[in-house]
Amino acid sequence: MSTLPSWLRQHVAALRALLVFTVLCGAAYPLAIAAVAQLPGLKDKADGSYVEVDGRRVGSELIGQPFLDSGGNPLKQYFQVRESNAGDGWDPMATSASNRGMEDVVDTLPDPALVKAGEEDENARESLLTTVCARSLKFGGLDGVEGSRPYCTESGVGAVLSVIGPRDATGVVSRPTKVVSINEACPANPFVAEYKGVEVECNTYGQDYSEGQIVPIRGDAPESPAVPADAVTASGSGLDPHISTEWAELQAPRVASARGVPAERIEKLIKEHTTGRSLGFMGEPAVNVLTLNIALDETAPFKG
Repeated sequence: MSTLPSWLRQHVAALRALLVFTVLCGAAYPLAIAAVAQLPGLKDKADGSYVEVDGRRVGSELIGQPFLDSGGNPLKQYFQVRESNAGDGWDPMATSASNRGMEDVVDTLPDPALVKAGEEDENARESLLTTVCARSLKFGGLDGVEGSRPYCTESGVGAVLSVIGPRDATGVVSRPTKVVSINEACPANPFVAEYKGVEVECNTYGQDYSEGQIVPIRGDAPESPAVPADAVTASGSGLDPHISTEWAELQAPRVASARGVPAERIEKLIKEHTTGRSLGFMGEPAVNVLTLNIALDETAPFKG
C-alpha cells in the first residue's frame, strides 16, 4: 500500500484544517451570532434601532444627529444634541473622539493674512479649553443663561498666559519680564491688564512664546456653570444621541417659546423620553434627543 510523501501529507492536513475553520469561523459562527441577535430584546438593536416617521427612516435611536439650519446654526424649536468629532460630525462611518485632554489649553492661532483673505489656515488648531469656552458661550446665549466658565475669557477662548522670565529651582518663573495672553491674537485687548506687575500683551502672530510658563487664570466665573458639561464636550464616540436631563431642562423654555406651548408640556415630554441608569446603577439618566424631537413635532408642531 503506497503512502503519500510526508511533505504532501502536511499540505493535505493544512488544507483540511483551513476548510474546517473556514466553515466554523466564516459561516457557522457568524450565522449563529446573527440568529442570537434576532432573539426578542436583541433584534431591534441588532437591526440598527431605526426610527421611522410616516414610513420613512429618519435616523437611529443609537446615533446622534444635528438639528441645525442651512447655516449650521441651532434650530430654536428643537432640542440640541452634543457636538461631534466623528468625521465632519455625526458620521457613523467615522466614529471618533478628539483625543484632547485637560492639559490641552494653548491654541495655535491662524495666519491673519489668510483670515483677512477669507481662507482657512490648515496649521491653526483650537485647544480643548477654547472649544469648551466657545461652546459654553454659544449654548448659554441660545438658552438665555450665563455662559461663563472658569479659565475662560469673556470672548470665549482659554484664559491662559505665557509668562516669560527667569525661573527658580522649582521651574516657576519668579520674576516675569514679559507676559502674553497666548490665546488672544493682536490687536485684541488681553482679558487681564497685568500679571504680577507686568503688563499683559496680546499674541503677535509669528512670535515664539514657547519659553514661557503656561499659566491658566481661573477668573471669577461661578464654580458650577449654568451650561452643563455635556453641552460643551463631545462624547467618546462622537455619536451619542443622549443628553443629560439637566441640559434638556435648560433647553425646555426655549423650545416651548419657539413652539408656542406651555413649558410644562415640554417638561412632560422630557420625562417620557428619559432613560434610567444602565442596569439600575451605572451612569446617569439621559434623554434621547431624536425621539424627543420627533415627539415634539407630533404633539406640538412648529408653526414659525
